Amino acid sequence: MPKLSDVKFPADCATLPAGFWSAVGVWVEKPHVVNKRLCGAKETEAKDAQDVSLLLDVPHDPDVLSFLTCKVSPARTHERDTSCSSSVRTFIPKVSDGANLRREVVLRDFDRQQVTFLPLEEDTDGRVSLKKSNVYQIQLCSHDSKGWSLELHVLFPDSWFSDGVVYPKLPWLTSDLLPKLVRWGSECRTSEFKSTLSLLPVEKYSLVYQQLKDKYKSMVKVWPEVTDPEKFVYEDVAIATYLLVLWAEEREEKGLADRQSFVDLGCGNGLLVHILTCEGHPGKGLDVRRRKIWDMYGAQTLLEEKAITPGESSLFPGVDWLIGNHSDELTPWIPIIAARSSYSCRYFVLPCCFFDFFGKYQRRQCKKSQYKEYIDFITELSQVSGFNTEEDCLRIPSTKRVCLVGKTRTYPRSAEAEAEAEQRRARYVQSRQTTPGVAGQRSDIRNDDDCCHGNADGEVTSGSSWGAGFQPRDRVEVVRNCASLPRDFVDGIVLQVAKSLLGMTVDDGGGRHGDWNRGGSLSVSEVAGLLEQETLQLLKKECGGLQTLLKNNHQVFRVEGGRVRIRDWRDGNTLRADAKRKPVAPGALKTRPCWFHAHHAQGCPLQAELCAFAHGADDLRPSTRPLKKMKLEAFVFSQSS
Repeated sequence: MPKLSDVKFPADCATLPAGFWSAVGVWVEKPHVVNKRLCGAKETEAKDAQDVSLLLDVPHDPDVLSFLTCKVSPARTHERDTSCSSSVRTFIPKVSDGANLRREVVLRDFDRQQVTFLPLEEDTDGRVSLKKSNVYQIQLCSHDSKGWSLELHVLFPDSWFSDGVVYPKLPWLTSDLLPKLVRWGSECRTSEFKSTLSLLPVEKYSLVYQQLKDKYKSMVKVWPEVTDPEKFVYEDVAIATYLLVLWAEEREEKGLADRQSFVDLGCGNGLLVHILTCEGHPGKGLDVRRRKIWDMYGAQTLLEEKAITPGESSLFPGVDWLIGNHSDELTPWIPIIAARSSYSCRYFVLPCCFFDFFGKYQRRQCKKSQYKEYIDFITELSQVSGFNTEEDCLRIPSTKRVCLVGKTRTYPRSAEAEAEAEQRRARYVQSRQTTPGVAGQRSDIRNDDDCCHGNADGEVTSGSSWGAGFQPRDRVEVVRNCASLPRDFVDGIVLQVAKSLLGMTVDDGGGRHGDWNRGGSLSVSEVAGLLEQETLQLLKKECGGLQTLLKNNHQVFRVEGGRVRIRDWRDGNTLRADAKRKPVAPGALKTRPCWFHAHHAQGCPLQAELCAFAHGADDLRPSTRPLKKMKLEAFVFSQSS
């Protein structure tokens, strides 16, 4: 087989040959991590040489017979051959109708340190044959003292067929795939968590996700919240897809006719509730604070502004599933609430911020990542609550992607077993309440709308004994990022700090860029020394304090490496950091005045037509566009029709 290319491993690589097979496993089982047009792959075992020959229907093909027989010997049909293995891989594209999925035979030869891929094609009569033009092989080669390399062999490189999805162009194998395999083989890292979508059929997930994405993508254009619309819309579409497929599999497994009901605890923007409702599942969402976006969903989406305190008043005996999507301080309580609601109540949680039952979660193991330790904590309490707990990893644009699912119980349905399980739950909750450093803790995490909800300063809500001591968030969001400080107060600090920087001479670390004075630099602590104690005390109440205030005034200051400088908008660093900003178009809206034009002795270093800020009142063009009311009304109508 002709060699097309080879890529060398690092000289000090000590993970081979085991690392090679680990990398091959990633490419075979999770091709979507390299080929972004795939959703995944499904691998099934081909048990013996007869299975492979029948599948290929080309047992006497002279081009492939030689390396087929050396991988799976017919003489070993009835005995296990540990030197080789064969399997069939089915590709699942991101965009597909689920029919005519492409397959290939994967032959691993452990003695020769090589893996061969034999693509299959099926005609209209259902006959399967080998697609010889796309047969390729990857081999690990040892060069003695010169180290290791990966070689790519292609049976017929001149006849390679590319469909742009399952089969990219041939140079892609060299430029993208081989370097990835080398990196994976060199690192040979094992994840702390399971592979993505390990509990679901990936092919079904792919189809449902594409349908929901097309159906709800218009939400991005009408998103009224201050959060990133693409992240939140597509993340909730992916979570909804996961739940819909999970529930469909459950109905098929249990023979259920009715769609499962649900309650989303801490539903935030409510989009997940809206999607699940529109897809036919009865349910509602509860959250301590109403969001602006709730008004656009329509009457069929049930969202309730309500503080949730663990107790007898917060049980849901008639509900099939409880959902905790980034539910923060409610996360550890959801398995408890589900277990106490009814024997048949199940749950799904996607943990984000780290909370214990009565405050912030405190780390206890330094050998694990904080995230892994917290997932293990939620898993433990779920098991104590009586659930057979399953872990999975979602495909969402977030670093916190691990979810936990409790579908079945570890004990039988009986009054005696339930009483014993309740005693275990109560003892576990009580043990966490008396753990030093847990009870009474408050979170200083800022509430960024729909994620990372901290425990705000609020009164302890009374309930039943098992929820006593829990502190929900305040109904009113507390903003502590310096954005709510009086404008005159902020402007005074900005002017004072800027004058000190501009007043520095060259000997003091100051500088000029051409004829324009851009001043010197000070550390954040030196800047703090310029301010009065009363001012500093007020800033200490804000998250990030003085540094946050300076970074918020991005137009004037550049804060890097703990030092503060005047921002020069002609500077190369500023241009690179601001590369995503579009150039100012003629007639563009300028809603904020230019600080340098008003306060710098030499004015703004940019001409008015090049500056993104207004040079005087005549250059100020405040936006008069109405809120997205028309689009919102159109969206509500389209969803209800």
